[in-house]
Amino acid sequence: MEPDASPYSQWFLHLPGAVDVPPRMLHEIAEVFAQYRQGVRRREAAARGPAAALLALVDTPGSGPAPLPAALRACGLPDRGPYTVVAVRVGEEGEAAGPEAHSEALEEVLRHLPGHRFATARLVEGGAAAVIATDPGSPDSVAAALKDLWPTLHACDEAALPYGGISAPATTPDGLNGALVQARYARTAAGRSGRANLTAIEELTTLDALLAGIPDDVRTAFGIHALGPLADTTNPSHRMLLETLDTFLRHNGSWARTAEALHLHVNTVHYRIQRVEMPTGRDLARLDHKLDLKAALLCR
Repeated sequence: MEPDASPYSQWFLHLPGAVDVPPRMLHEIAEVFAQYRQGVRRREAAARGPAAALLALVDTPGSGPAPLPAALRACGLPDRGPYTVVAVRVGEEGEAAGPEAHSEALEEVLRHLPGHRFATARLVEGGAAAVIATDPGSPDSVAAALKDLWPTLHACDEAALPYGGISAPATTPDGLNGALVQARYARTAAGRSGRANLTAIEELTTLDALLAGIPDDVRTAFGIHALGPLADTTNPSHRMLLETLDTFLRHNGSWARTAEALHLHVNTVHYRIQRVEMPTGRDLARLDHKLDLKAALLCR
């Protein structure tokens, strides 16, 4: 859908004094605006059905690419890519405002991207997503524009979105499902930042950033199983060993620098690392085992 272009968007109503304008005239002007707004709302409501159908297809991995071109055309979108998918979640306040709050807020954001056609609808698990037709010559333009726009939108209470995720461009309709998966993952990573944030999938370039997109229950389960008994941090001995492990990994497995950082003798560090290796079943001379335990520490 195109951003709203109201025939009254350039009107200014100046009232020198309350008694200088007949009430009837004000009522008639208000009626003109009301009728226009009702028309806009009718068009928006009519567009929600095709948009919901499109997002339902995109959100169904086994649906196949065949129905997608027709669903895209029904939303006024081209049946050829590239496309960008954005997923957002308004948060607890947005949830309380009703299931349409996410979709309406996302629409408000996308209206600030002139020249981009889009379809937006709420997702089954909460939040909303949009499929945005992207300029083939600059497929990354949507992500860049949204990132630039995000701080400004947070200054407006009605348009503020706590966190969202942006996919990489999908070159064809059958890539939209993967793009939605990417946008959801980036949204989860953005949500873990603890502040209003918008994250593009291309930004997840570190182990910490990658793990941030994993759901909390999966992170917790991995940490518990990878660390074994050491995951019980109510035990002071376990907390000591985890501190040693964290310091050891942060110093790239250097025994001397770990000992210096913890004010310990090198032999004590060796002893503690052995106590980490036994219950976890890891050999910290191996890079892959170091990565396993580093990821477990990040998932705590």
